[in-house]
Amino acid sequence: MSQVAPEIVKEFAPTGKLRAAINQGNSVLVQKQADGSEPKGITIMLAKELGKRLGVPVELVLFDAAGEVFGALKEGRWDIAFLAVEPVRAAEIDFTAPYVIIEGVYLVPKDSPLKTNADVDRAGVRISVNKGSAYDLFLTRSIKNATIVRSDNGVAQFKKDNLEAAAGVKQPIAAYAKSDPAVRVMDGRFMEIKQAMGTPKGRDGAAAYLKGFVEEMKKSGFVASALKQTDQPDAQVAPPA
Repeated sequence: MSQVAPEIVKEFAPTGKLRAAINQGNSVLVQKQADGSEPKGITIMLAKELGKRLGVPVELVLFDAAGEVFGALKEGRWDIAFLAVEPVRAAEIDFTAPYVIIEGVYLVPKDSPLKTNADVDRAGVRISVNKGSAYDLFLTRSIKNATIVRSDNGVAQFKKDNLEAAAGVKQPIAAYAKSDPAVRVMDGRFMEIKQAMGTPKGRDGAAAYLKGFVEEMKKSGFVASALKQTDQPDAQVAPPA
């Protein structure tokens, strides 16, 4: 393993620690532990591997939603983040190519007349989303007729207000549907969510290094192994950039 240039290390970790923003709201990437111990997940494994290569300690900065991670960028609270690539975010974050691809799906009442993803974009349909999530940003750009309802917990809002649909990441949405016979997951996906690593804009050396790091992690099998170890069989390793 070749040594990383000191100026690159300084860009990654200006405080002496690599502060990694971890979004605990995405259970594919992070799994909270019932006993309150450090969460598990592919993002944490990638952060620690990067820290090892840079020769600096890693500090996990925990958040409950992707929108919170993006908001904390302006406060300078993290050095690397794991977020879905979105144009709004890319204006302020230098993203790598994706390392994992997951799907965005709709949850609807079991007897809903909505049958396809295209049916959802109709006048009178209210779609519940987690505020600031990748699918919130995507639907904000693409939905023409339906109404987007934003909250901290999209599924809870969907149930509470008897909304027509809730959007979310496939795995937790499907898990929820198994526990509630009054709902069903709509077939197919409405979007592909490309999960990548990123650094704040202006750290060009770190951004370039990180792009190579992610490609190596995919090629070497690290990403596939991490998904397997954390029991995420439905998540796909992203193709080479």
